[in-house]
Amino acid sequence: MSPHETDRRHLERQIVFARPIVVLLSILALLQQPHPEEAKRTISFLVAYLLLALAVIPLERSLRKRAWHLPIACDLLALGVFMYITPLSVPVWFPYLFVCWVAGMRWGLRAAVPLAGALALILVLLTAVRGEIGWMRVVAWMGLLGGTFGGGASLAFLADRSRHFASQNDFFSHITATLQVDQGLAESLRLMLEELARAFDAEVALLAYRDSDLERIFIWRLKAGESERLIPESYPLARADGFLLDDMEATICWNSLEGPGNGFGWDRRDGRALKTLPRLPGPTQNELNLRSMLSVAFDQSGQAAGRIFLLNGRKPFERPDLAWLERIARHIGPSLENVFLLRHVRARAIEGERSRISRDLHDGILQSLLSIEIQLDVLRRKVGSHPEQAEASLGNLQATVKNEGAELRRLVTDLRPLRVQSADLVDLMHGFAERYRNESALALDVIIESADLHAPDRVCREIFQIYREALNNIKKHAKASHVVVKLTQDDSRIVLVVDDNGEGFSFAGRFTGDELDRLRLGPISIKERTRTVGGFLTVESNPGHGARLTIEVPLG
Repeated sequence: MSPHETDRRHLERQIVFARPIVVLLSILALLQQPHPEEAKRTISFLVAYLLLALAVIPLERSLRKRAWHLPIACDLLALGVFMYITPLSVPVWFPYLFVCWVAGMRWGLRAAVPLAGALALILVLLTAVRGEIGWMRVVAWMGLLGGTFGGGASLAFLADRSRHFASQNDFFSHITATLQVDQGLAESLRLMLEELARAFDAEVALLAYRDSDLERIFIWRLKAGESERLIPESYPLARADGFLLDDMEATICWNSLEGPGNGFGWDRRDGRALKTLPRLPGPTQNELNLRSMLSVAFDQSGQAAGRIFLLNGRKPFERPDLAWLERIARHIGPSLENVFLLRHVRARAIEGERSRISRDLHDGILQSLLSIEIQLDVLRRKVGSHPEQAEASLGNLQATVKNEGAELRRLVTDLRPLRVQSADLVDLMHGFAERYRNESALALDVIIESADLHAPDRVCREIFQIYREALNNIKKHAKASHVVVKLTQDDSRIVLVVDDNGEGFSFAGRFTGDELDRLRLGPISIKERTRTVGGFLTVESNPGHGARLTIEVPLG
């Protein structure tokens, strides 16, 4: 159930439970009169209406899936009958105020206030006709009319505010739901801009974002009714004034840009009116075919990072529209920040993975291909004079090509998406160890002390990737003859240890991941993978005598 649906049902439930209470108050008011026997017919009617109001409670509850509720026309009809048959006016005030409150809740203030005025006039006229006040007591009559109308209009106002608050909560919930990190940046912004364009009846919704790291301005533009994936336009920071204006703290509306224009705005920090309203440059106005606009800034890390624009409204924008958009921008700011941060993290992760692949290709296969090219050139020169040597060299080249093919196959396999669950981790580690022994001359012992591992899938995936990458690095660089891998888990952590007797790293001692970063040492990819799961890396190196990697991941 959506938050809006919950709010709407809450308001309707208030009406359902308030109805019998109001009717009961009217009955009590009649019974308190000096001669209640004169109101027997009225009391009978109210008792019947009370029974109906009580019956409506379970009925509306059983039909809540259909969003059914007793129409306000029924309450108006009951009020009219009550006003006609009751000998007294005071008890009528309770259902009168109730009807005004329900009208404000369901119809809004514009419809409820005229209704309250008409009902108040009818009620006072009936009071006068019955002689409860004299026709010549004009002041008392007008005071009673004003007081009755004021009470009804006040309740209608309170109900309208409750309805308006529920509607705003619904919109906040709805637009926040569009900004989901798992949808990706483009789809999240498309859905958000679509909601804004629809809510403000604008032809175009636009978001401008300043990316300080890339020193670019990114623009996402959506025309109302479009559903295609948004592709951002990118501009240098020199065009910041074109889309971010020259005052990031300004909240601005332009309803006309011809000549001096027609607009208003204020400083979002203190609400003071702006004497000079910033404008978009002429070329940008022409590019956007701009006729009118609302524009507010949104924050990241407490600083203005971009702007939201609603362009070419189908009716003139008003001050409440601009204030409402400013509230929306404040509300969605943290969600926008999360989406942009995820984009940044993903970009860094992609960049890091590309760098790792580039290093692997450069240090491995590309170097081997260069060596093969040189050897082939040598063979071409001596194939005629030394055929025996050429044949032996070709055999060596064939073995090299076969090994590099296997290495390339392994690299491609490593690039495929890997799904690892805790139930599969042990089998995957043993399976990889078996292939590893067949492809290399190293002795490998895999010791898994926990028979039943329980860890999040993402932790298991990164643990396996680290395990696989560490073994491949040892095979390629360490010149080791024996490797021991140990995996343990307790209630609070999972620990992976990879120990080899090779040449070790170029440094000696025991270092944490942060210390390795400061020294620019250690396996980059393994450090990054460890951090993604909140783990801690320790590297112990003894040049000429081996190295040990310890990865500890908390599970709490």
